[in-house]
Amino acid sequence: MSELLHLGPLSDDALEAAADFHARLLPAVEATLSGGADPLTLVFLPGGHAHRAWRLAAVQGLARRFAPSRVNAVESDEPEAVAAAQRWLDGAGGVTGQLLVLDGTGAGGVLYPLG
Repeated sequence: MSELLHLGPLSDDALEAAADFHARLLPAVEATLSGGADPLTLVFLPGGHAHRAWRLAAVQGLARRFAPSRVNAVESDEPEAVAAAQRWLDGAGGVTGQLLVLDGTGAGGVLYPLG
């Protein structure tokens, strides 16, 4: 099962949160990946649309730097949703460098057209 690394809380201000992440948290993330964590899922608390770009850029950069290790991130404050995403990511061996925003309501059953 993938390793989870919970990050935060971070500032509500996106610029302050990004600066804090890069200065304070990124070295620990890089050390975790250098120590052999594969796959690694970063867990951010919900931050809204203003945080999406810097979070996605960070996880994509980490995925490129530490390839072939897989690095993804989820955004949620719901443990059940994070656990479900972790299970899904564990089975999705080709997925890396992604930021998944979770709402915890579940996607429901997958429907396939007949015929």
